[in-house]
Amino acid sequence: MPSRSSRLLAMAALVSASLALSAQGPVPPTAKQVEHVSTWHGEKVNDPWFWLREKSNPEVVAHLNAENAYTEAVTAGLKPFAEALYKEMLGHIKQTDLSVPVRRGAYYYYSRTQEGKQYAIQCRRKAAKGGTYDEKAAEEILLDQNELAKGLKFLGLGGFQVSDNDNLLLYSTDDQGYRQFKLYLKDLTTGTVQGPLAERVTGFTWSLDNRHIFFDTEDEVTKRSDKVWRLDLKGGKPELVFEEKDELYRVGVSRTKDRKYLLVSSGATDTWENRYLAASEPMGAFKVILPREKGHKYDIDHRDGLFYIRTNKNAKNFRLVVAPSATPDPKHWKELLPHRPDALLEGVDLFQDHMVVVEKIQGLEQFRIHDFKSKGWRNITFPESIYAAFPSGTPEFTSTTFRFNYQSMVTPSSVYDCEMATGQQTLLKQTEVLGGYDKTQYVTERQWAVARDGVKVPLSLVYKKGVKRDGTAPLFLYAYGSYGYGQSAAFSISRLSLLDRGMVYAIAHIRGGNDMGEAWHDDGMLMKKMNTFTDFIDSADFLVKEKWTARDRLVIEGGSAGGLLMGAVTNLRPDLFKAVHSAVPFVDVMNTMMDASLPLTVGEYLEWGNPNEKPAFDYMRAYSPYDNLQKKAYPAILITTSFNDSQVMYWEPAKYVAKLRTLKTDGNPLLLKIKMDPAGHGGASGRYDALKDKAFETAWMLQQVGITK
Repeated sequence: MPSRSSRLLAMAALVSASLALSAQGPVPPTAKQVEHVSTWHGEKVNDPWFWLREKSNPEVVAHLNAENAYTEAVTAGLKPFAEALYKEMLGHIKQTDLSVPVRRGAYYYYSRTQEGKQYAIQCRRKAAKGGTYDEKAAEEILLDQNELAKGLKFLGLGGFQVSDNDNLLLYSTDDQGYRQFKLYLKDLTTGTVQGPLAERVTGFTWSLDNRHIFFDTEDEVTKRSDKVWRLDLKGGKPELVFEEKDELYRVGVSRTKDRKYLLVSSGATDTWENRYLAASEPMGAFKVILPREKGHKYDIDHRDGLFYIRTNKNAKNFRLVVAPSATPDPKHWKELLPHRPDALLEGVDLFQDHMVVVEKIQGLEQFRIHDFKSKGWRNITFPESIYAAFPSGTPEFTSTTFRFNYQSMVTPSSVYDCEMATGQQTLLKQTEVLGGYDKTQYVTERQWAVARDGVKVPLSLVYKKGVKRDGTAPLFLYAYGSYGYGQSAAFSISRLSLLDRGMVYAIAHIRGGNDMGEAWHDDGMLMKKMNTFTDFIDSADFLVKEKWTARDRLVIEGGSAGGLLMGAVTNLRPDLFKAVHSAVPFVDVMNTMMDASLPLTVGEYLEWGNPNEKPAFDYMRAYSPYDNLQKKAYPAILITTSFNDSQVMYWEPAKYVAKLRTLKTDGNPLLLKIKMDPAGHGGASGRYDALKDKAFETAWMLQQVGITK
């Protein structure tokens, strides 16, 4: 009897032969149909492509290889353009580069890249006597991911933490793309590595004694982070210190900014709970700060005997209160920052003498500095009206400067230090864009589309000067719109290849994110999820009506939950879009959400709804892309995914494509490109590999609107 591998090769050979022998060009693969009946709320539902979930089945692998072969054949003529775009994008990147060093303890830490190497190298140098950075100090290479990745197709770096005494390094890696990380310990004084200390590790932190570590692990089936462990590095075995048994919650471990407390968080979509333990007493027991209360979300930090609690209790957009660490219950709360309906309090960064408040207003990040001694406030100002700004990490609690990243859709990523006492900003580094980039040749602006219910949806646009607003310009529209994740108007080097060819690029800040506050998320989840899709459609209609583009010049993109968005809007309005790129798309909503054994499913009930409840089932089924495919014309569609994706299983896009092939009445391309080698939800791990994928996707999208060079 032939082996499974030989049968697989034979089937792949048949696929190649059929592609080559077709007189009318490549023939798309046809997935066989096998009856599979599920009973949902008393209704029998047949899913004839359900068998594509059988990951170890050679026929499944053969079919996926056939899809890749078909995509390869159909896009063969695109290769020169994709290669040219790759070289163009790479030509804008400074391949040998250095991040801005950041102080942690007695050292400055940084990463650097070398031309030709896929991964960054993690390094440090000892600080000078005055605590300043000394570039003449000897460099220590802590971790060279290029060395770790030798012989591997994929290597993802999870966490990276140095002990308080600067001598030991904890790090985690995944070599399959399935987000299955192993934990290792490196002695930085000897260079020896131990491990793996544990597997399926999702987070970790040090105790104050440099001897005990705490880490959390995930369930091997559902991939829910559910257990927290303590490990004595001097010969101990992992001890379970906390288990989160409620399937709606995930756990995580961390330390407060002042390093005095260890924290264990339990979080569901709408409810958070935190536990604490003195970092100097690692063998102690964690105490609950505030018991979980349905709908109450809070997180904490510590300074000078007080817990700083960011809470949504009586505050949709959060407020900040403080309480003694010994008595953190609400009756001891003192409000420091009241709730503001127009400003989302995203977080606070605590320091010995100052506090930086991070807020989002009208979709834009803003920073305010509070001086604890003078009680005064100071705003950090930015030069552009549309921009993105993020805290970029100031780990030293005693620091007098606050580091942040500033960029816009025309300004490259820029790292600043702000002197908190004076507000003076110092630019430390701006990403170089090679090849003569001139930001003055590009324009970024904010537009507002009016949704069908009257809500104004912000749009961030960027384009090259000279683009005519007469409906002739091609336009690339991107959105996400889920989980409360807002989209920032950030810079992208690869995007220049679109702009320089006359394409307008737009981000639709649709409901489902938190761009306009917590209510923006609420209005795009659960039984209001349809707002996400109609916001996108109304934004696209607005751009066409205002002559930024035309329907036959409009291409759209979204990934993961944004891939669900792509599937939903192309079902609802296939006439509105010329082409669609859907990356790792969550499209088989009902099958996934009805299967509680799958990774992420149960925890997602609070975002999408629990389909075991009939009203939620009916609502979700009304927009599920896979379940709403119809016999009609669709735009050109490119779907990309990975065989080892653990967040959206490969079979969702595979089934979607197989079903759509039997229904679409148009002659537009429908392509599935799946990474069969190890790769993750974000695709390839190596920077050059990832850029090649980006170049291909960009070339395909440009080709759909007639741009081929």
